[in-house]
Amino acid sequence: MPHLQVVAGAGPVGWTVAEQIAAQGYRVRILTRSGSGPDDRGIERMRVDVNDSEAVAAALVDGEGTPATAVYLCTHGSAYRAETWARELPSAERTVLDAVANLSEKTVVVFPESLYSYSEPHRVMTEDSAREASTGKRGVRRRLLSARAAHRAPTVSVVASDFFGPRVLQAAAGERMVPAVLAGKKVRVLGSADVPHSFTYVPDLAAAMIAAAGDPAVWNTIVHAPTGPALPQREMVAALARAADLPEPSVGVIPSWIVKAGAFVDRDMKEIAEMLYQFTDPFVMDSARTEQVLRLVPTPLDDAAAATVEWWRNR
Repeated sequence: MPHLQVVAGAGPVGWTVAEQIAAQGYRVRILTRSGSGPDDRGIERMRVDVNDSEAVAAALVDGEGTPATAVYLCTHGSAYRAETWARELPSAERTVLDAVANLSEKTVVVFPESLYSYSEPHRVMTEDSAREASTGKRGVRRRLLSARAAHRAPTVSVVASDFFGPRVLQAAAGERMVPAVLAGKKVRVLGSADVPHSFTYVPDLAAAMIAAAGDPAVWNTIVHAPTGPALPQREMVAALARAADLPEPSVGVIPSWIVKAGAFVDRDMKEIAEMLYQFTDPFVMDSARTEQVLRLVPTPLDDAAAATVEWWRNR
């Protein structure tokens, strides 16, 4: 019988991981509060809250009592706010990690991770870069990484930059960009349209998470998802327009001072303002070492843009 693998969360990352694992012949169980997820053969959808320790523990074994070989924890906070993350994420991760540790020393927990914890983002960020951010959402991510490293359950965190690809909505290259490109309207971006910025294609992140789960040599480390060369947001817009066979739209910039001013009166704008540095200055990650270790390469930009446009047109 194929081994069981468990995915928690059915956002763009969890959904894509589940589909890719199923395509490789594994039995897949996807856990969400609503019971959502891909309606594909080989994927079992279960209503499970990852804060429910008993339900999680039961979901991590198959009908014969054999533990899952990997758990992909792809859940996220209920709001894009530091206080929400600090309240919700540590306890949910601890519940899953405890369940895995009590189940089997051969089951690994794989996390998608961001670049938020990196404390020198003005430098090219590699697997060895400093991760010492301490405030806001950045500090929450750093503390989560520290808790994973200290836990007795095997873990691996797979770092990605801004997402794009099928199912990616709330992202710089998601609903802020693609619908305007397809409608032939002006695209407005944060920060700068012309500084290099790394974008990670979600199927490449999923592939790296699956490969890392299958390679004990990278367990208890942090690796980087295969990510193509950094490019200005203007060039991402051009790639999407090219994939859609449409004229390249004009690109405007939302001035940073507007976001910063709005942060004084709007809580959500404050959370965005905290991360403006990612778009006002070069924001570049390097994944060369992980690509070599996991024997993966990023999907060519034009191919990734084509799949992204196709999904948006069909949704």
